[in-house]
Amino acid sequence: MLTGKKVIVGVTGGIAAYKTPLLIRLLVKAGAEVRCVATDHALQFVTPLTLETLSMNKVYSDLFATDNDHTTEHISLKDWGDAMVVAPATANCIGKMAQGIADDALSTLLMAFRKPVFMAPAMNTQMWESPAFQRNLSLLKGDGCHIVEPEDGFLACGSEGKGRMAEPEAIMAAMERHFASCQRLSGRKVLVTAGPTYEKIDAVRFVGNFSTGKMGFAVAQALADEGAEVTLVAGPTHLTVNHPMIHRVDVVSAQEMFDASASAFPSCDAAILTAAVADFRPVDAPDIKIKKQNDNDGMTLHMEQTPDILATLGRSKGDRQRLVGFALETNNEVAHAQSKLQRKNLDFIVLNSLQDKGAGFGHDTNKVTFLFRDGRVEEGLLKSKALVARDIVDRLVSIL
Repeated sequence: MLTGKKVIVGVTGGIAAYKTPLLIRLLVKAGAEVRCVATDHALQFVTPLTLETLSMNKVYSDLFATDNDHTTEHISLKDWGDAMVVAPATANCIGKMAQGIADDALSTLLMAFRKPVFMAPAMNTQMWESPAFQRNLSLLKGDGCHIVEPEDGFLACGSEGKGRMAEPEAIMAAMERHFASCQRLSGRKVLVTAGPTYEKIDAVRFVGNFSTGKMGFAVAQALADEGAEVTLVAGPTHLTVNHPMIHRVDVVSAQEMFDASASAFPSCDAAILTAAVADFRPVDAPDIKIKKQNDNDGMTLHMEQTPDILATLGRSKGDRQRLVGFALETNNEVAHAQSKLQRKNLDFIVLNSLQDKGAGFGHDTNKVTFLFRDGRVEEGLLKSKALVARDIVDRLVSIL
């Protein structure tokens, strides 16, 4: 649910800050990109090194620091983030936000932020029950801020009562529930193909390629996270999938992938075909092992074309269906991709170049270029395949 989301974690000066590193860890493990913003008092409880190590990004704590990436860092982060979570959120931080006070890095960013904000209050019970604090909390709720209520329990002051910051898992669950309710592809059906195909030579040999299926599986996950019902037609791969919205169909050959895709597509709103399908297969493939006749003989394979899945779906797609293809090229990349886009009646095509280091088969990262029917070309950066999958889904959403 949080895969590919850009989350800003705000940290304020409360003892519960010792829990914040675990929250960061959970966010990163869920596939989110994380950046931390801390108050001066927060850094008395948790070190910048800890926050930077776990988030893998520099901590922003000084509004006027000379080593900030931007002179207006709060505006840059406001544009970057998809959501903010402040944990712990002290009475002071909540009061400043409610009253529109911006006098440090965190409060200034909160003032500018217009996307979902989650607050996890943490304080003494008497502070929590204070009429002034409750008025401020009501103001924030009225402004649309999501409050992750504190728990009853043992407090740092030695007493027991309400005010203990919610556990990181509970904060994560609140964020996931929010994003689940905002799923952009709820009610949509999407076909995804992934992985290689193996074309049989004889009983023990095949013609194949180096595709692992990582990109296609990441696309299926990103679609399901947005609420889509996904049919994932997967060639031979060691990858696993565990999502209730993904229905996996395992195939081996190009013909089997063709049959499964052609069967699923008519009921789908869109298809994203990432699979590396063999273009040719042996004409004859005996059910026994082909033996060498002598040590000097070679082998000649007579090949025929496999059915073109992308072209077939492109010819059959209806006015409301969308079709996305992939092109893996080694030379004249853009020209070949543009030709494929037009010939196969695609809405956009995702271009991979084997000239790009870290892209293509087997890598956990990818670098793609998007080419659209209207002539637009968008070049991406090298990033994880999970994040590239989010980019692909974002563009599909924009044309559905």
